[in-house]
Amino acid sequence: MGLKEDIDRISQQEQALVFSEFTENTAFKLGTSLRRLAENGAWSLTIDIRDFSRPLFYAATPGTTPENVDWMRRKFNVVKHFHKSSYRVGLETRLKETTLEARSGLPVADYAAHGGGFPLRVAGAGVIGCVTISGLPQRQDHETVVEALCQMLD
Repeated sequence: MGLKEDIDRISQQEQALVFSEFTENTAFKLGTSLRRLAENGAWSLTIDIRDFSRPLFYAATPGTTPENVDWMRRKFNVVKHFHKSSYRVGLETRLKETTLEARSGLPVADYAAHGGGFPLRVAGAGVIGCVTISGLPQRQDHETVVEALCQMLD
């Protein structure tokens, strides 16, 4: 699959994976689902779920480091800025043969267009926050978040 096809597929995921509501309990269920996936896969993974005003869930499995936390912060910033998954933004940037800094003036110290950040979209409200993980190769980070969202949303 090429870059354009990946971007189209991710865009479809973002449009399809929509909650009717997103509460603290929803964040907890999603976070524990992601932690279970990490445990079952024996992955070192950090998990962060937040709306744009506050954290709602955080977890880390053995083997993670402060670097994972910083990656999540930078991926979250990309989702918050573009209202798109961090992986999609990275692929779009690659397709255009540019960088986030050149494209939008966003410093690499604060923005990471790598897989693992996914917008939390609520019907009637739009993007209200982000679920972010770090610890796996970027495509697998993205696919793991999508898997957990698909399980929650059937």
